[in-house]
Amino acid sequence: MKNIYVERIRELYPDLELNQIEVNDIGQNNDVLIVNDTLVFRFPKYIEGINKLEKETKVLDHIKGKVSLPISYPQYRSFDLYEVGKVFTGYQLIEGSPLWPQTMKELNNEEQIQDLSSQLVEFLSELHFQPIANLDIKKQSVEDIRQSIVELYVNFKDKLFPYMNENSRSEVSQNFEGFLSNDKLLNFSTVLIHGDFGASNILWDSKRKVVSGVIDFGETEIGDPAYDFAGLLASYGQPFVERCLNQYPEGTKVLERIIFYKSTFALQEALHGFENNDIKAFENGIKDYR
Repeated sequence: MKNIYVERIRELYPDLELNQIEVNDIGQNNDVLIVNDTLVFRFPKYIEGINKLEKETKVLDHIKGKVSLPISYPQYRSFDLYEVGKVFTGYQLIEGSPLWPQTMKELNNEEQIQDLSSQLVEFLSELHFQPIANLDIKKQSVEDIRQSIVELYVNFKDKLFPYMNENSRSEVSQNFEGFLSNDKLLNFSTVLIHGDFGASNILWDSKRKVVSGVIDFGETEIGDPAYDFAGLLASYGQPFVERCLNQYPEGTKVLERIIFYKSTFALQEALHGFENNDIKAFENGIKDYR
């Protein structure tokens, strides 16, 4: 596939020098080419991935120049032929490494941790409070989100409960039914969210001790702002998230939703594995519920 991808890039951008090329094909949705150690090209593997990449590109166009952290803005793009192997985007490589939980734990300077939380909250605030009326992607309502949670619960019961122990089934049922029956929890305004705001997509400059960028907007949508904080909760724990919420407008009102969303992540991974015959993802997600 490498040669097909290179030919496609050359076809659209004949003046771009393609001297050194590394291929990473282990991603779930995209094959990735690193070109000249400075550019990242993503080629969706499936039609669903093409749809996501197109939505992501619309969002990145919308927020370009309006957020304080570098983003994976696609200066190169191909959507004229809507098929696998033809569609791609390319962006400048952002220096830095994922901000893994272990890296966070090694920050023992209070000022550094506070600065980090401030950077992330500033970015999320800028993203969440973007005007969305003119953004050409599906606008979810709170009722749409509630229905998607109901559907997730049904999928868990139909596909995962047979592999779970009785206590786990009972706890998951109580969790979902308690959440869905609490109208106060589902009283919020939908906003533009990143959708996968966790350790792997937050880049860290270890020398300067600052966040150097945010990547992979493939799950971006109009949704619940709490979902982005749930990604932080899964990565860095509740004390750090509460520190962030203290700096976010009306942040204390969203903690219960954050905890609920985070509680579904492992089983969402198991569900993905079940539906896509990915045994590793299934086992990784279900192991604590057996």
